[in-house]
Amino acid sequence: MYRKYILISIVIILISIAILFSMGRLPFCKCEVISIWSSDVMSSEQSQQFADPYTFTHIIHGIALYFLLWLAFGRRLNTLQRFVLAIGMESAWEILENTDYVINRYREATISLDYYGDSIFNSVGDIIAMAVGFFAAWKFPKKVSFGIVVLIELLLLYFIRDNLTINIIMLIHPIESLKHWQAGIQ
Repeated sequence: MYRKYILISIVIILISIAILFSMGRLPFCKCEVISIWSSDVMSSEQSQQFADPYTFTHIIHGIALYFLLWLAFGRRLNTLQRFVLAIGMESAWEILENTDYVINRYREATISLDYYGDSIFNSVGDIIAMAVGFFAAWKFPKKVSFGIVVLIELLLLYFIRDNLTINIIMLIHPIESLKHWQAGIQ
């Protein structure tokens, strides 16, 4: 039974890959390097390799989607049906995130001045990270899931001066002093 939901999820990811490709997104980094991990958030490889520090925010997406879909649908949908919905929602976010409007908004409002969108390779990594977060929330107690979210947010804040919370704040209502702090400007 679970194979059906995994297959549907794979089809959704393949459709999102096709849409991203039709939008002109590059399959891989134009730097001609293909890597599983890129740690430098200020490099041209940011959001171009399979995973980077921002990939951890997609784990948070998965945890959040698990609980939001559970609240919305409860027992009317089983966990795997909710997983398929989460894959669809995260795939839709990856498509939206790579539109000119959102790319320009990131460049205008956040520290991501050199952000030109994700490679398709990175978008797939982000969707898989969301799936990891979703399954973690399914298998771990709520307190552990909440602890994972807090830990990720604090570690990202410490290591890259950014996290999901700051990203949302800066996209909705940019704070210049926060942007300067992120850039290390006194």
